Formats: sequence, C-alpha cells, structure tokens
Amino acid sequence: MNSAPPVHPVVLELDGSVGPLDRSVRLSLDDWPDRLRFACSRRALRDFGRELADKLPRATGPVFMGSGDFHHLSLPLVERACANVPSLDVVVFDNHPDNMRFPLGVHCGSWVRRALTLPGVRQVHVVGITSSDIGPGRAWENYLRPLYSGRLRYWSTGVDVRWAWRLRLAHAFPSFDDMDALLQAFAEHVTRDRWPIYLSIDKDVLSIEDARTNWDQGVMREPQLIGAIQALHGRIVGCDVTGEVSVARYSQWWKRLLSSLDQQCDVPAGEIAGWQARQHILNRRLLQQIQAAWRTAGA
Repeated sequence: MNSAPPVHPVVLELDGSVGPLDRSVRLSLDDWPDRLRFACSRRALRDFGRELADKLPRATGPVFMGSGDFHHLSLPLVERACANVPSLDVVVFDNHPDNMRFPLGVHCGSWVRRALTLPGVRQVHVVGITSSDIGPGRAWENYLRPLYSGRLRYWSTGVDVRWAWRLRLAHAFPSFDDMDALLQAFAEHVTRDRWPIYLSIDKDVLSIEDARTNWDQGVMREPQLIGAIQALHGRIVGCDVTGEVSVARYSQWWKRLLSSLDQQCDVPAGEIAGWQARQHILNRRLLQQIQAAWRTAGA
C-alpha cells in the first residue's frame, strides 16, 4: 500500500497564526474572522460552510484553522467527510469536552453535540480531558443525552467524574490515573474496529511544555499525541488542527463577556512571537504524522 500523503494541507486564513507548511493551500477568508471567532449563529456557520465548500480543493488534506476559538468550524469539515463514506467516527483530542450548553448558536465549546446530529457520524470520542468542564461543578452544562446514548465518550484524567457514575454514565466517562493509561486504553478500544475516522486536534490538550495556547491546557505530551495519531493509521479520512495562539479582539460585547467568563488566558505581547514559533515547528511534525496515518484511496 502506498503510504505517501495523498493530499496537501489547507490553511484557513482567519487569524494569521498558522505558519508556513510545505505544499499547503492557503484560503483567504477576510470577511469571516470577526463573525465566526468564539461563537456564531447557526446561519452564519451554514453560510461559511457553503463558501468553504466552494474554496476547498477536491482532495482536501488536514485543515489548519488557527486559534481554538474557531474549533466549531470543524462542523462543516466533518459534514464534508461524511459525504465520502457511509459512516465514520470522530476522534477529538482536546482538553475540553466541547459539548457544553450554548443556546445562542454554535461556539467553540458546543460543537460536538451538533456533530452527533450529522448523518454518518456514528460516535465521538473526546480524548485527553483534564478540564473542570466535566467536573461536578459544571456537570449541568454538559448535554447528557449523547452521553447516555453511548455515542459520546469523555476520556479523562485528573477530574472528579463520580457524579457521572452516580447517574449511570460510567460507560461514557472512562477515567484514568494518568495520561499513559488513558491513551493505552483508548488505543485498545479504537483498534477493535475499522471505521473511518475524522480527526480533530485542539492543541490545548497538550502540556504548556510542548505548546502554548490561549486556553487552559491539559497534560498530554507531544510524543503521546503522536503515538495516539499512529494508532489511527490507515483510517483518517478528514482532519483539522486548532490551538494556535493569537490575540482576540471581539467587536461584539457579548463575545467579550462570554470569553471572560470562560477565563481565556491572556497572551503576553512580548511572548506571542515565541509561542507562535514553537507552534509552527510543532505543526510540521503533526502534519507529517497525520499524513502518514491518512487512509489511502481504495483502502
């Protein structure tokens, strides 16, 4: 089987944070960043999805979207991947569940629930959570129906999830003493079948020793993430990467309020260039691993 990457990476020019990537296609999206960042209406996301569909190359490789503030843009990309296979699983490496209540539209922390409504999405795994978003204090903010149905799983470490066990949700909350144990169990689980996979990586899942983002971060190390990607070899049919670091300047008052409530981390002006430089190097290594794990034509 030919293991060469069949497609080129795509960069969505939304915040100028994604550095050079070999043989990449860069899409100019000047009219969209302010409308989409952090949150947007469902109509705006549909409109963006239509424009994106027109601009994306036919053979689209891993899509680099910029800051994790744009993670909800995974939705049109997952939908696009679903059109090419009968059914797929979505694997999300993220420090947060992205399944939180948000009645005003879609935002970067609520998109997973909507992904589960897409025809063709069989199951979603959110892997590497250390955030209190799934702890007892914020349990009420999580949509529980997809967890009860068995179609959504939170793979976590270092979070008290006993509340979920009391609600008979232990099957949806696999919890581990450390990240090595978590990733070993996930790899064993995910290799039991051969469903195609859409992979979404938010680099806030990583320790600050490997990357700096503008969100609270997890404890996964880069070699662990690479090993987890390798466990998906030959099954990835679509992918996006977020978690770049950039400064948000929201024109809408409600976005400024909500982002402050979410306790987004401040980015020191004197350090952002260094943080971005490390991110650019990391992206090149991740791209190499994702391309090697990509499902080739006819596989």
